[in-house]
Amino acid sequence: MALDGAFLHCIKQETDALIGSRIDKIYQPTRDELILSFRTKGGAVRVLFSVSADAARVHITETAPENPQQPPMFCMLLRKHLSGGKLEAIEQDGLERILRFRIRANNEMGDSIVLTLICEIMGRFSNVILVNEHGRIVDSLRRVDEEISRVRLVLPGMEYLAPPRDDRICMTDCTDEEVCRKIADAPPVSFAKAAIKLFEGVSPVVAREWEFYIGKGEPVLFPLHDAQKERLLFLLHRTQEMLADPQKRQFTVLRTKEGQLKDFSYQHIAQYGALMVTSEYPSAGALLDAFYAQRDQYTRLHQRANDLFRFLVNTSDRIAKRVANQKEELLACDAMETDRRRGDLISANLYRINRGDSVAKVEDFYDEACPMTEIPLDVRLTPAQNAQAYYKKYRKACTAKKKLTELISSGEQEQQYIDSVFDALTRAECESDIVQLRLELTEQGYLRENRKAGKPPKPMQPLHFRSSDGLDIFIGRNNKQNDQLSLKFAAKSDIWLHTQLVHGAHVILCTYGADAPDRSIEEAAILAAYFSKGRDSAQVKVDYCPAKFVRKPSGARPGMVIYTNYQTAFVDPDPALAERLRVQD
Repeated sequence: MALDGAFLHCIKQETDALIGSRIDKIYQPTRDELILSFRTKGGAVRVLFSVSADAARVHITETAPENPQQPPMFCMLLRKHLSGGKLEAIEQDGLERILRFRIRANNEMGDSIVLTLICEIMGRFSNVILVNEHGRIVDSLRRVDEEISRVRLVLPGMEYLAPPRDDRICMTDCTDEEVCRKIADAPPVSFAKAAIKLFEGVSPVVAREWEFYIGKGEPVLFPLHDAQKERLLFLLHRTQEMLADPQKRQFTVLRTKEGQLKDFSYQHIAQYGALMVTSEYPSAGALLDAFYAQRDQYTRLHQRANDLFRFLVNTSDRIAKRVANQKEELLACDAMETDRRRGDLISANLYRINRGDSVAKVEDFYDEACPMTEIPLDVRLTPAQNAQAYYKKYRKACTAKKKLTELISSGEQEQQYIDSVFDALTRAECESDIVQLRLELTEQGYLRENRKAGKPPKPMQPLHFRSSDGLDIFIGRNNKQNDQLSLKFAAKSDIWLHTQLVHGAHVILCTYGADAPDRSIEEAAILAAYFSKGRDSAQVKVDYCPAKFVRKPSGARPGMVIYTNYQTAFVDPDPALAERLRVQD
């Protein structure tokens, strides 16, 4: 994922509205982030500068991160030179990923000078550099010395030199003849790879989108034939219109069906088809705010839950191995009938067997033909004691079979429970969800109680949705909440839904005593399929019945219920429907 030069061009046009305003406050909340607050007629507007390797960006932001008590040195230097300064211009050289903020301020002598705050968005080489009126570096957010780079140094007092600019086509002012001449010399490689080197300001996702359009879904290789050239020129003209007219842009975020953020762009992305879920935002700043806030939350949650994921996987594997060993022992118990028959045959032929015999040769009366059979004997025992030894092995195998059957059933139920907790953990939306799952595992004896943790946070309310017919739909976040919804919250006439033979959340469709419309039942079934382990499948089976037919067996683990009088619906999980029906309480 990359914030390309074209996207930065859109950001520049948004921040152009700040030209003429003055810098009111300067913050540095983290080592890699800087916030400048501009005083405008409509109030304070914050601009975020980030040089984080995986989140480098600059844009207008609505977020207000907490600031450290002691400001870092670079923040204090910017306050000294830029506080009260007036933003005179924002410049971008073509579609390079560099923005220059020209700020008029007063120096220590009271003279009016123009300083330049340069923001370079170049991945792990990103930087924010303050340059004086003579073109020399005052300081930078990241200093680059000879140990880091021998090509381009960024140190106080040195002359600022812009990164070398590649010979590429700038989409904002290129002509058709220039494009045709450039692509004619392109090497015979895939279009998506070549486009990044041929056109300035093009990110990989945009290059792949162009190839998808030019090749009509098929891979495209250079050289292009006439029809492909025409489609490429059409794309360039349309992109030029987007970059010139903000009304024609579609700020789009791509997510997987699991909700994981994939990429973003200033135009609609169609190359993934139904494999990705798209969301649109009104501006570039709003998109970046939402994208990185959600990504940081997702990363933070997975880091917090990483040990829990590992524990659940190890526990599930351990249970699976134990159950497999017990099943092997159970197969060995199948020989118990042979031991009983041998005991019976020895007892029926005691008069023919002498003490000290190692083998008893007798007729097998269990077989209609009564063939002769040989039964191994212990020479140290009498014939009667040998018969009792076989009976003892038989009784022991009977006891083992009964116990193993119970253990296997208990182990399979335990593994289902662990898998259900794992499924709930994959759907956790906030830290409170993770804490509640830890508490649940502690109550079930899987985790030790942490007495230093303090008072646990208040549990989150169930997920709330509203069907197209206006009926409320509630979905449990974890097993304990599933029990609460299904057994205490739901009225007898409400519809209870759950995926068949697949771990997932309990879903309650509130009917308020009336018959539920088919459309609402279908939407609730789609939500049940989406909030389950089968969210990536098609035609998921969802059982539904009135809540009065749902009950919990005695001693069952949290989330485990049985139900009767049910019907089954076949639905496809739909994340777009889930997002549309969700109620923000």
